[in-house]
Amino acid sequence: MDFKDILNSYIDLIGCTARELSEASGVSTATISRYRSGERIPAPDSGHFDKLVSGIIQLAASQPELTFTEETVRELFRESVSDVFTDMDKLRHNFNTLLMIFSVSISELSRTLNYDPSYLSRIRSGKRQPADPGDFSRKISGYFVHRFSTDNDIHLISELTGVNISALSTEADRNAILIRWLLNGNSQMTDPLTDFLKRLNEFNLNEYIKTIRFDELKVPSIPFQLPGSRTYHGLQEIMDSELDFLKATVLSKSEESVIMYSDMPMEEMAKDPEFPRKWMFGMALMLKKGLHLYQIHNLNRTFPEMMLGLEGWIPMYMTGQISPYYLKDNQNRFFSHLLKVSGAAALSGEAIVGHHENGIYYLTKNKKELAIYRKQAEDLLSRATPLMEIFLKDSRQAYETFLLSDSKTSGKRRAILSVLPLYTISDELLENILEYNNIPENEQNTIIDYVRKQKKRIFDILSHDEISDEISAFSEREFRKFTPALSLSGLFFEKDIFYSWDTYQEHLILTKQFAEKNNNYNASILQISAYRNIQILLHEGKWVIVSKNRTPVIHFLIRHPQMQRAFENMTIPIIEE
Repeated sequence: MDFKDILNSYIDLIGCTARELSEASGVSTATISRYRSGERIPAPDSGHFDKLVSGIIQLAASQPELTFTEETVRELFRESVSDVFTDMDKLRHNFNTLLMIFSVSISELSRTLNYDPSYLSRIRSGKRQPADPGDFSRKISGYFVHRFSTDNDIHLISELTGVNISALSTEADRNAILIRWLLNGNSQMTDPLTDFLKRLNEFNLNEYIKTIRFDELKVPSIPFQLPGSRTYHGLQEIMDSELDFLKATVLSKSEESVIMYSDMPMEEMAKDPEFPRKWMFGMALMLKKGLHLYQIHNLNRTFPEMMLGLEGWIPMYMTGQISPYYLKDNQNRFFSHLLKVSGAAALSGEAIVGHHENGIYYLTKNKKELAIYRKQAEDLLSRATPLMEIFLKDSRQAYETFLLSDSKTSGKRRAILSVLPLYTISDELLENILEYNNIPENEQNTIIDYVRKQKKRIFDILSHDEISDEISAFSEREFRKFTPALSLSGLFFEKDIFYSWDTYQEHLILTKQFAEKNNNYNASILQISAYRNIQILLHEGKWVIVSKNRTPVIHFLIRHPQMQRAFENMTIPIIEE
C-alpha cells in the first residue's frame, strides 16, 4: 500500500479529522492534506514522520478497542516509503554485515527464501539492486529472526541495531526493528572480521619483539618451589593457579609439548591490572623456551566474541609454535572446565557457568597424576578439530603441496588481492622487474621457477573451475605513496621487489588481457584496499587462506565453517582518496 492509503486508513479507523491529527501531531493541516493526496511523502528519518506516528498513537489511546502499537504504525509507514527513500548502499552494507555476523551462506539463504544465489551475490556486490527493497528486507529479516532466536542472537541484534534488548522481546518486535535497520539503519557494532584483519595487516613481529623485549628474555633456572599438589578457589587464587602452572612449566627441564583448553570466562581476570601482563609474560617465556603449544580454543560463543579472542593470539601464532584447535558441538551451558598439561605440571578446574568465582582448580606435579591428566588432554585433543594450519618459512614445502593438491579439486575460487597476481605476468616483464631491482641471478632463477609453477597451477584450476580475483589497483598518486611489490608470499620471499610505475601499468594491462583470453577467469579491478599487507584466497565451502606478505610471511589456512562463511561474506574496506 502507498503511504497515503495507510494514512487515510488510520484516520478512518480512529474517526478523526485532519485538523485533529494536526493538533495531536504538530504537523500542519496543509501538510497532512498533501500527504493524504499523495502529493508529498515524509522521509522515514524526518521529524514529520515521527510526529505523525506519535499523533496517531495519541488519538488511538482514547479508544481501548484500537490495539495497534507505535512500532506497528511506524513499520507500516516505513515499508510504504522504503522504495522511495532507501539508501541502496546502506541496504547492501547492512545485508552483508548481517550475513557475516551470523555466518550465513548465500546458498543456504537462497534455498530457504527461494532466491537465485547469483541474484543475492549481485546484490551483495552492488551490481544489482532489489526490485522491491521493502519486500526484500522483510524476507531477509523474517529469515534471520526465525532462525536466530537464542539469548546470544537477540543480544547481537541489539548490538547491531542500537535498540535496547528490552524492546526485542517478541519475534514481531525483532522483525520490525531489523527491517527498519536493514533499510535505513547504521550498524552500531564494529566489524569483528575487519578488526581482526586490521590487526593482522598492521602487526609487525619485529616491532612486537622489541616492545616486549622478547629477545632479551632469559628463561630462569631457579628452582620453583611448588608442593606436589595444591588446590585453589576464589578468583584471586584461580589467577594464582594459572601463573603457577606457567612458572612450573617454564622452570622445569621438560621439553614436552603443552596442551591447553579452557572455556572459563576471562573477563573478571582481565580486569585485574597485573594478571594479563604476567600471563602474557609467562606465555612468552614458555615459547622462548621452545615448547610447542596445542591450544584448544573455546569457540562456543558469538562470532564477534570469537574473533576478538583470536585477535589476541596473533603475536603468539606468529612464532609458529602454536597449533590451534577447537571442539565441534561444544554446547555445555552449565559447567565451565579447564585442563592444561605440560611435562612438569597439570592444572584442572571446573566452575558453574556464571559463578566462576566459586570455581575450584587443582595443580599437581605428581608423576602418577600428571600421567593421567596428560592422557586426558591427549584424548581431548584427539576429539578436537584444527582451527587453522599455520605455514611459516620452514613449512614452505607443505604449503606448496597443499595448493598443488587442491588445484585438482572442484569448486569456485575467489581471491582478494592487494597486489597484481603473478600468474598474469609475462616472462619478459618479470625479468625486467627483477633486473630493475638488482636481484642476484640465483634468486632470479628461484623466482622465475616459482612463477612458472604458479601459472601451471592456475591453468589446472581454470581447466575445470572459475577463479574470480578482486584486485586493488593503484592510481599514480597512490603508487608513489604505497609503491607495490611483487606478490611473493607463496615463496616466503621476504625481500621487497618493487614495480616501477611503467612496469606496474604493463602488468595491469596483462592482467586484463588474461581475463579476456580465459573464460573461467574474472578480474575485478577495485580501488586500493585498506589491507596492503594481506591476501585472501577462498575455495568456496572448503577453506580460506589469509596470507600476510611481510614481517614475517605467514599463511593461515582456515577450515572452521563459521569463519569460512564470514570471509566469504565480507566486503573489504577501501582507502578513500
